[in-house]
Amino acid sequence: MEAPFDELDGVISVISGYTGATGKPNPTYADYAQKGHLEAIQITYDPAKISYTRLLEGFWRQIDATDSGGQFVDRGPQYRTAIFYHDDRQKKLAEESKQELERSGVFTKPIVTEILPASTFYKAEDYHQDYHRKSARKYKNYRLNSGRDQFLNKVWGAACALPSAKEKDNISEKPAREELKKKLTPLQFKVTQENATEKPFENAYWNNKREGIYVDIVSGEPLFSSLDKFDSQTGWPSFSRSLEPKNIKTEEDETLFTPRTEVKSVQADSHLGHVFNDGPQPTGLRYCVNSAALRFIPKADLEKEGFGEYKKLFGQ
Repeated sequence: MEAPFDELDGVISVISGYTGATGKPNPTYADYAQKGHLEAIQITYDPAKISYTRLLEGFWRQIDATDSGGQFVDRGPQYRTAIFYHDDRQKKLAEESKQELERSGVFTKPIVTEILPASTFYKAEDYHQDYHRKSARKYKNYRLNSGRDQFLNKVWGAACALPSAKEKDNISEKPAREELKKKLTPLQFKVTQENATEKPFENAYWNNKREGIYVDIVSGEPLFSSLDKFDSQTGWPSFSRSLEPKNIKTEEDETLFTPRTEVKSVQADSHLGHVFNDGPQPTGLRYCVNSAALRFIPKADLEKEGFGEYKKLFGQ
């Protein structure tokens, strides 16, 4: 797991080691499993350059979160997946990240990754450090034959690559409020910045049947695909899943008598709508989204608009 994080802007160091068992000090490669430890990596990072949330997003995209017996060809409890938190904030963010992944429908089986308090981390032997560089050929053969990359590509596609501090040139930072008032229409501003709701059946995309993707009107983050759009008969665009779970976050909304789950974009923090548990299978979700928060990019324009990696979704 060193390799995927090692090159990220903002990551200072990635150390391989063992952790997880209390009262079992100084494990070695020969006895760490017997002592009850897990193989782990310890990441030191600069929060000014990369956030803990982005590291979590990257972690999910490097594992099979549904496998309780190990990971790919590496079998045994010492290879099971876990996130070790160092404080209450990390615990909360890890739990929220796991919940968002569960709601996204990326995995059809239950997510079994544990979220545990960090215990003493023991650095592994020197020959384990930077193994992907020191023994590049062996590491490449291991990855090729482990089934990991094949699984990740099947589940995540192009999104299995870890996010950098700025993932795409066509995804922009959120402008200042006054700039947004100039950039957006009054309705777009009220919906995305003030949590307003547009009128049903009187919006741009509720009945849009064209193939393509929907991105955030403010930042351009990819959010939804026409492949997951369905007619909910509500008068708003509805989707059974998000196109990129890493670009979606949820918050509890108690502005009405019945609590709801608000859906927002990660980069722009735009209010998009709400998600409900009455959608079609296999996810059972209904993302009810305001057209005013979205920009539709038809499949024919994906390459031109800088989203060429999504052409394969539509057989192009």
